[in-house]
Amino acid sequence: MKKLTLFICIILLCSCNNKPKVDNIEKTPSIIVNTNNSLEGAWKLVSFINYGENGIADTILTSDTNKQIKMYSKTKVMWSRTRIFDTIDWFAYGEYKIENGILTEILEYGSKSMNEVIKEKTEFSFNVTISENEFSQTEIDDLGHPIISENYIRLE
Repeated sequence: MKKLTLFICIILLCSCNNKPKVDNIEKTPSIIVNTNNSLEGAWKLVSFINYGENGIADTILTSDTNKQIKMYSKTKVMWSRTRIFDTIDWFAYGEYKIENGILTEILEYGSKSMNEVIKEKTEFSFNVTISENEFSQTEIDDLGHPIISENYIRLE
């Protein structure tokens, strides 16, 4: 009888797991910020997700011909992108902050092509999802609908 009672107690304890389930970053652009996780470090872009009226419209994986790396310190961000089939250089540098699940990058300067963008707009805001070794930044339209997500994995 003691073995049966012990067995039932173990089964009950194992079945009472109340850990919240976090959706995969490719399924939803929801804001999930774990305060124990930080963007500090080097990150590699692994995919883009384009959204349409009915959710995810397209997922595009990166390749050796289309690479992007982001590096974050405590307050600074720098990113670079190379596309072998394109002769245009893309990089930028500036500051960033995360408040209430929103990543805001304030760019100071960049490559010649990016400086043309920065002349018109220096501040870029995204919903952000951060875990220990992955993060996703999602651009949202004026109505609150996702447009595109960039999904990264931690390099270091």
